[in-house]
Amino acid sequence: MSVIPKIQSLELRGIVKRFPGVLACDGVDLTVGAGEIHALLGENGAGKSTLMKMLYGLYQPDGGEILLNGQPVHIPSPQDAIRRGIGMIHQHFMLVPSLTVAENVALGLKKSYATGIDLHSVTQRLTELSEQYHLKVDPNIPIWQLSVGEQQRVEILRAIYKGADLLILDEPTAVLTPLEVDDLMRVLRQFKAEGRLIIFISHKLQEVLTLSDRISVLRDSKRVGTVTTAEATKLSLAQMMVGRPIVMRQPRSEVERGAARLSVSEVGVRNNRGNLGLNGVSLTVHSGEIVGIAGVSGNGQHELAEAIAGMRHVEAGQVMVNNLEMTNHNPARMNRAGLAYIPEERMTDGVVKDFTVAENLVLQDHGRPPFSRHGLWVDFKAIITACEDAIRRYDIKTPDTTTPIKNLSGGNIQKLILARELARQPSVLIAAQPTRGVDIGAIEYIHKCLLEERQRGTAILLISEDLDEIQALSDRILVMYEGQIVGEVHHTDAVSIEELGAMMAGAGQH
Repeated sequence: MSVIPKIQSLELRGIVKRFPGVLACDGVDLTVGAGEIHALLGENGAGKSTLMKMLYGLYQPDGGEILLNGQPVHIPSPQDAIRRGIGMIHQHFMLVPSLTVAENVALGLKKSYATGIDLHSVTQRLTELSEQYHLKVDPNIPIWQLSVGEQQRVEILRAIYKGADLLILDEPTAVLTPLEVDDLMRVLRQFKAEGRLIIFISHKLQEVLTLSDRISVLRDSKRVGTVTTAEATKLSLAQMMVGRPIVMRQPRSEVERGAARLSVSEVGVRNNRGNLGLNGVSLTVHSGEIVGIAGVSGNGQHELAEAIAGMRHVEAGQVMVNNLEMTNHNPARMNRAGLAYIPEERMTDGVVKDFTVAENLVLQDHGRPPFSRHGLWVDFKAIITACEDAIRRYDIKTPDTTTPIKNLSGGNIQKLILARELARQPSVLIAAQPTRGVDIGAIEYIHKCLLEERQRGTAILLISEDLDEIQALSDRILVMYEGQIVGEVHHTDAVSIEELGAMMAGAGQH
């Protein structure tokens, strides 16, 4: 077998991809050179991931051609892509949780089909690569015991182990802490210095401007332009992505604070490892107020949201909703008490993946009017009518109401969850990471909706790791560290990101 040459250049010419009812890529061109970090921007559903999945062999293009080092190539499978030196880090990691790091890396190696896997050699080489790129990970530990950031390191190490010259990263920072993002950027700059080609898909404009050399923008399945990073700004990129001017920070009008709607008193809960996840947390959210929870991931925010929403057992303390004792009541009782919940993990806690758009819209209300008569007969016409209205009002991009929710982009799934939760006109809203992994247009819309709910008098608890988002939306900010509230900020415009960051690291109260 001939030796595959090192990738020095990539060119995509006129790439077309169709799915039933959707033109995902419409004649897309793209060029990337050695030692370049090329960012790929676009709204959810613009075609970014589809384009890269064709380069990685997961999909086959319906038109156009792929050239490596100036030569047309056919990439029938990921195995062929890997053989040619193409590696892809997917947004949702492709790891087997029960296997160790070394076993996951060894999967698919030629030796595994013949004389067995030499795990000792794999472990030794992984240790070398881990030290070379400062990607600390134990080759002998099972994947399920690793944090999200550590799992991403495994994916990167696996790609490098298998000889990737061209590395594709799909939303690589969506679930990382700020420190992990810094570590990832350092590694990618090292890859660039070694002459590798890097394609970086992201929604985060500041990261793109900090990291990339050139930026290509997709909109409505087409490439609308490529610019050098030096000539780009957040505003110019946002406008390219959505085709209109974007309001980066929504105006926050004065709203008279009303009665307390949500009260949490000295609450204690366990995390998934059985340790104390919340330790004596107390907070109050009033009508017409957004209270932001700031904190590095893993400091109790997830447990707090689930404890309030009735999804995690409260061992100590009390949860009150609209002056009703609601501690350890189930989510259905919480809903009836006036609480709505946008969960952090939308695909596991927010929707049923194999259900349609319409079915997911009425998950909690299908047994109540107007979707049901006497709790016995489901009115499918009413469900479809409500779903079509939500699609129009929230600009949810979907072929129709019967499309499985798993076929929608992340931002459109998030808009559907928002539409469902706000349709009940709640008095209390828990919004956990409401814009994680969604594009700039969807962020603008979600922020606008949250501020409109505040204006309507809803009490909103906003949990986010995006400090710009916390600062832009919140009337008050509470800082969490190691399962406790360690600080409170009343004048959100007066506090700097650096001050908030210090508090998040446990450096004291503001």
